[in-house]
Amino acid sequence: MSETGKLVTVFGGSGFVGTQLVQELARRGYSVRVAVRRPDLAGHVRMYGFPGQIQPVQANLRYPQSVLAAARGSSVVINLVGILFEKGRQKFRAVQAMGAKNVAEAAKAAGAERLIHMSAIGADAGSPSAYARSKAAGEAEALKAFPGAIIVRPSLIFGQDDNFFNLFGMLARMSPVLPVIHGETKFQPVHVGNVAEAMANLVQGAGKPGAVYEFGGPEVVTMREILERVNAETLRNRPLVALPAGMAKLMASLAAILPRPLLTSDQVVQLGIDNVVSQDAARAKRTLLALGVTPTTIDAVIPTYLWRFRKHGEFDRRIAA
Repeated sequence: MSETGKLVTVFGGSGFVGTQLVQELARRGYSVRVAVRRPDLAGHVRMYGFPGQIQPVQANLRYPQSVLAAARGSSVVINLVGILFEKGRQKFRAVQAMGAKNVAEAAKAAGAERLIHMSAIGADAGSPSAYARSKAAGEAEALKAFPGAIIVRPSLIFGQDDNFFNLFGMLARMSPVLPVIHGETKFQPVHVGNVAEAMANLVQGAGKPGAVYEFGGPEVVTMREILERVNAETLRNRPLVALPAGMAKLMASLAAILPRPLLTSDQVVQLGIDNVVSQDAARAKRTLLALGVTPTTIDAVIPTYLWRFRKHGEFDRRIAA
């Protein structure tokens, strides 16, 4: 179905999920405004559509006027903005709570038909994780300002440029061991393409306003099982060494001085909490399947990019065979 003429504004549209979603929306005929802090660094998104179909614009969720300007004239507004760790003025509350409020208020002011807000499985006002608490606050702010907002909570998202499998692939290449933190924690990894497809379906009218959807893949795996797969796909045999949470937090606190730390103390806390689709969401049919998307398996995708961490890269395929 062509949606030529309808404008969708995607906040955070140049990121990992955003680039996939922008491509999907462009294929369906939408005009897409990609709202980012640095539009000069988001020029690559233009190539996903025909000339003029996709336009990067400047917006910073901490500045309401820039958000209002970016949302103006939009039929649908999508908020994908999130941070994995705090740095400088980029704080969880500022970005994931108050930023969500600013986007929702801007969507309301713009007269948008729909607001789609991406949160995360595990969002909980009572969570021991500051990240999870801020995600819950963001959901509450979005629904307060735009009661019909659709909340999307994905589990761990994987794909070509993910920050999870690629991180452990790099560790498998560089480190003599793979550290295991909370090895029995359960995850339900979901492919980035599935998330983009489901969100595009929401843009086209699928789903129920005001509802919360949880996105997970077809398989629930533990942290230890994920690392075993990384070992297998990178053709490494790194010993899996259990790292106590206390030691992990100490190491994370020391790494906090880095511009982009590999791990934070708050992420250590998150790794101890199961991250799977809830029974309530499954019973209420608020999942990928309910939105017409068949989840993609982990094994169908990670071999296409974890080969880069093998000793001889793609040439090790023959050895693996």
